[in-house]
Amino acid sequence: MAKPLNPAEITVALTTLPGWALDGEALAKTFKFGNFREAMSFMTRVAFEAEAMDHHPDWTNVYNRVAIRLNTHDAGGKVTAKDVELAKKIQAISWVG
Repeated sequence: MAKPLNPAEITVALTTLPGWALDGEALAKTFKFGNFREAMSFMTRVAFEAEAMDHHPDWTNVYNRVAIRLNTHDAGGKVTAKDVELAKKIQAISWVG
C-alpha cells in the first residue's frame, strides 16, 4: 500500500505544481483550452502517461475545460508521491499552464 504524504510534504510538492491545489483529499487543477479538440487531445496524451504509470486520474471534461483530481485509492484516497509524479507529468504535457 502506498504511503500518504503528510501536509508539509504536500505543501512542498505544490510549490512545483503551478495552479494545482489540495482540494479535500486530492490534488486538483482545472485546465482551460481553446476548444474541445484541444481538451480532448490533452486528455489523450495524459491517458497514455497515466496508463504507463497504472495510476488513473478522476477527471471531467466539459467543452474546453478538463478538471483533474489525483489521489491514490490504495492509500485510502489520500495524496501520495505517485499523485505528485503524475501531476508533474500532466503539467509538462499541458500547453495552457
